[in-house]
Amino acid sequence: MFEITEFSSIGLTVIVGAYLLGSISAAIVVCQLMGLEDPRKDGSGNPGATNVKRLYGNKPAALTLVGDMLKGVLPVVLAHYLGLSALEVILVGFAAFIGHLYPVFFGFKGGKGVATMLGVMFGLSLPIGLAVAGTWLFVAKVLKISSLSALVATALAPVYIYFLSGEMSWVWLTSVMTVILFWRHKSNIQRILKGEEKSV
Repeated sequence: MFEITEFSSIGLTVIVGAYLLGSISAAIVVCQLMGLEDPRKDGSGNPGATNVKRLYGNKPAALTLVGDMLKGVLPVVLAHYLGLSALEVILVGFAAFIGHLYPVFFGFKGGKGVATMLGVMFGLSLPIGLAVAGTWLFVAKVLKISSLSALVATALAPVYIYFLSGEMSWVWLTSVMTVILFWRHKSNIQRILKGEEKSV
């Protein structure tokens, strides 16, 4: 399916760099800079924008969201700029996503990956990012459940990529990210099915 010759030393370097960048927790950094408690110690315990919003309000949550998205956007845009292959580009995004979930700097215990995956989608192309973000915002506006909007948006991401780019390596690896994201949200899914998931 994928040709090993598509890899380059520059590509591998960017992939490793993307993982390290992904391993920097925006939630923890933002809360430390703003003199707030570590978000892993309260609420859901998840170092992500939703938990930060519930604990500390809109401003730190917005900064966390932007920071986590940039971890996905920046390395993928760099991969495009360097002329890396399509496979290398999506692997760069995948590495940033995995870094967020399993950060080397925080004992491999990270967030759930929604914002970073969204950043990767914007890095792949603006139309793909807008389609995924638009779905996320629409479902959140209608149903007011953050986790459900994230699940719907990411489930549709491979479909959007197929129709907007036709690049199958992007479709397959985005599908893998979606499966991992659903697994990370298994407790949220259980609460949704029971009607117990909190709204935002």
